[in-house]
Amino acid sequence: MDITEEEYIQIRLEDQINWYDNKSISAQKLYKRLKGIVIILSASIPLFVSFVPDFKFLVIVVSIIGVAITGIEAWLGLSKYHENWIEYRSICETLRQEKYMYLTKTGVYDTENSFKSLVERVESIISKENVNWANLNNRENGGK
Repeated sequence: MDITEEEYIQIRLEDQINWYDNKSISAQKLYKRLKGIVIILSASIPLFVSFVPDFKFLVIVVSIIGVAITGIEAWLGLSKYHENWIEYRSICETLRQEKYMYLTKTGVYDTENSFKSLVERVESIISKENVNWANLNNRENGGK
């Protein structure tokens, strides 16, 4: 398949940078929202407990809050929003660095075969992340 440098940068590299950027932003927002809810709920427990002698129904409210906190924390552990946010951001920035080093012909791209090096390095970064993702999912789903 013949593809020009410009096509590769637009079709493959920019697409991957945008994908990782968007996924990182999304994971960050979800993580921070859920953690914010946990913080607010956790902070409310001592407040409600102080009113339990006067309002017995608050025992149920505090119990429900405890269950909600446990559920949210369990979901955060399963969904790995924090880990994904960090990983996706790291890959996004690594791809951006490769792009800008290539465009400025610096570092490893200060050669005659710089486009070939770009493709090899970018595809290696993407492939490594895909392998890591597959291994993580395989382990979590009971594989070896």
